[in-house]
Amino acid sequence: MHSWSHSNRRLNHAGALAALLIAASLLQGCGPLVVGSVAAGAATLYDRRPYYVVIDDQQIELAAMNALLQDPGIANQAHISVTSYNRTVLLAGRADSPEVAERATRRLSELPRVARVVDEIVIGPRLGLARKSEDAYLSSRAKLALGEVDLPDFNATRVKIVTENGVVYLMGLVTPEEATAAAEKVRYVPGVKRVVKLFEYIHGNR
Repeated sequence: MHSWSHSNRRLNHAGALAALLIAASLLQGCGPLVVGSVAAGAATLYDRRPYYVVIDDQQIELAAMNALLQDPGIANQAHISVTSYNRTVLLAGRADSPEVAERATRRLSELPRVARVVDEIVIGPRLGLARKSEDAYLSSRAKLALGEVDLPDFNATRVKIVTENGVVYLMGLVTPEEATAAAEKVRYVPGVKRVVKLFEYIHGNR
């Protein structure tokens, strides 16, 4: 009975999230956001983040990308990807100088609801299309590898994967045992140069 009640609450939260995001997209005239919003709502069934934090993360990513694009000193001198998980913002990509990377980090750290910014920006030339395609392929291979983790209550959808030039960043709310197992599986995916754990740790399942 307790398990059903917990699942029912998660379903209600997922439905509320989907409704909120769909309504926001309609109000803003952003039709393409609707599909992603429904998917995000369904994902909260397995997510350890509260549903309102999932909303925060999506809003942070949109606000961050807008802030970078609106700043010519960054937009014209860098190619930076932004990923927010549990209000921790990962910056990956390339910049022409340390000053540009620092400017991006500083600017995004001032956004509402951002808890911290992890700067993994590399100083150097932009990556080519072939390398970007390889990174996308590695991300998909890494996700498949996570499906092989054999631990009670582990769900691969709880791990966020970002790949940049063969370096795989892992984000999520996991136990220390889950973090170790996930990193070991991804580490042996062919083509992965390095695995960086950016997990936040919990004790026990929730």
